[in-house]
Amino acid sequence: MFPEATITLLTHLRPTDTLCPMKSRVVLLHCPKYELSTVENSLMRGIELLGGLSTLFRKEEKILLKPNLLYGQSPHRCVTTHPVVFEGITRILREHGVELSFGDSPGYGKLPAVARKAGLSQIAEQYHVSFADFESAQWKEIQLGSHTIQIPLATGSLEADGIVSLPKMKTHGLTRITGAVKNQLGCVPGFHKAEFHVRFPNTESFASLLVKINLLLKPRLYIMDGIMAMEGEGPGSGDPVPMECLLLSQDPVALDATFCKLIDLDPHFVPTIQAGERLGLGTAQEEKIELLGDPLESLKRSSFKVKRNPPVPDVTFRALHPIRNLLLPQPRIDPERCKRCGICVDACPVSGKALAFSNGKTHPPVYDYALCIRCFCCHEMCPHRAIYIHTPWLGKKVLQFLGRGRAVAEQG
Repeated sequence: MFPEATITLLTHLRPTDTLCPMKSRVVLLHCPKYELSTVENSLMRGIELLGGLSTLFRKEEKILLKPNLLYGQSPHRCVTTHPVVFEGITRILREHGVELSFGDSPGYGKLPAVARKAGLSQIAEQYHVSFADFESAQWKEIQLGSHTIQIPLATGSLEADGIVSLPKMKTHGLTRITGAVKNQLGCVPGFHKAEFHVRFPNTESFASLLVKINLLLKPRLYIMDGIMAMEGEGPGSGDPVPMECLLLSQDPVALDATFCKLIDLDPHFVPTIQAGERLGLGTAQEEKIELLGDPLESLKRSSFKVKRNPPVPDVTFRALHPIRNLLLPQPRIDPERCKRCGICVDACPVSGKALAFSNGKTHPPVYDYALCIRCFCCHEMCPHRAIYIHTPWLGKKVLQFLGRGRAVAEQG
């Protein structure tokens, strides 16, 4: 028999941490509506398929629930993790005997107000789930390439014995999708998130940063809310669409890759998946993923609106710098929808601002694309769906060429 300490170690390892090769398990469950008993039963079924509660959590552990709380919006907009999913996992873990807290660092707004508008505070109060400390931070060292950098992580995310990540199934202008890997960016408090966009404007390096945060925090379980998802101009301005599913895994890369399969998107077009495989966070290789639960084909939605082209290597656009504005996707403002609230201006992380009220607040802000780093924070934060991403004609041709080149290379 194994000593008790060894048993504890073995039952709390993720697939990428195990002592021998094994497949990453992803549970895909049909869940047609936000009805508490339906959601709770589905979550319990998923956890059992992953090995059961006792293999994932010990009684009296301190577990942090980390939802996606981009900013305060009503649940029907699909901007945030739905309160019924939050309540379902809360009930399951409470009954198991763990001590719960929850937290996130919204793009704007204070956590209590954002959580209340999203419907999570009411659930938390009902089940005595406390707010974790996402105001203060502790600095941790990570290695990015040849550089060692310090990153701030919310004290509450570091004090917990384990984290349950609750991402929302959405699209994203920069990373194609926002899912299990990207959800942990919310463990970086406040303005530091914008700061990292400036320090790592390169898509590949920013995706690597997100992966390193996951490797440092090591969430115990990822549960993706895909009952209603967001397509199109996500993560804040897209359209709700029924996907009728929940996904659970201990491997966030495999979970995000399964999300891609559901919407007929090549997983290798997602920078966080590429970085996650390269840095050892998880796998996107179909032969290394064990899909459990319900058949993927029955839940697939190929018409899902998402960018289906490969990300353009940053070196390509650097080589063509003189005509970059004829190539690069750029955020644009719909003057009919713009409320001139200034949230996009505040969200811009660039020193000097890449957009500003140059004509006063009687007109929408104006972009200076020479300064814009294409982080799309403005697009992400706009609560009025007034900002969209436009790719110039020449940029589309370059993307088509690169896409065909990749397809030929893979066939060869």
